[in-house]
Amino acid sequence: MANVARECGIERKTIEGYLSILEDLLLTFRIPVFTRKAKRATVSHPKIYFFDTGLYNALRPKGPLDRPEEIGGAALEGLVAQHLLAWIDLRRPDAGLHYLRTRAGNEVDFVLYGKNIFRAIEVKNAAIVHPPDLRGLKTFGEDYPQAERILVYRGTERLLVDGIRVVPCEEFLQELK
Repeated sequence: MANVARECGIERKTIEGYLSILEDLLLTFRIPVFTRKAKRATVSHPKIYFFDTGLYNALRPKGPLDRPEEIGGAALEGLVAQHLLAWIDLRRPDAGLHYLRTRAGNEVDFVLYGKNIFRAIEVKNAAIVHPPDLRGLKTFGEDYPQAERILVYRGTERLLVDGIRVVPCEEFLQELK
């Protein structure tokens, strides 16, 4: 929010007010930071998503410096977030949806945490998994070895890489039923 406020030349509290209005209108939702027994310094601000990836795609400014896969990656992450929230409401109301980003820059897109569930999920808009794609989940596994770790990607193969399940996005979303 501080970055948005700075770029717009508006007070951070004003931006927070606007975002609260968008949440009240169910146009956006926030995902809080996972901080349970954190061993590393984490960021403190929640992630914000639009309720619909189509809205995100329509509103996101696009220009010659924006790569389509960058835009598609954020849209795919938002789509997975929407499905996870619906699944939690339907099947796992005891679980919470969070994300983790350390101050060192390691990130896990989603952390499901609740009674009998502890999963770290990373979403990649790529058909091939590269070693850097697994970095956040590997670090998470060092800090929380009891967590199941999943990388969701646009490829077609199910893989197991260094204890991390790699699952095609379509299959992952279908398994949430």
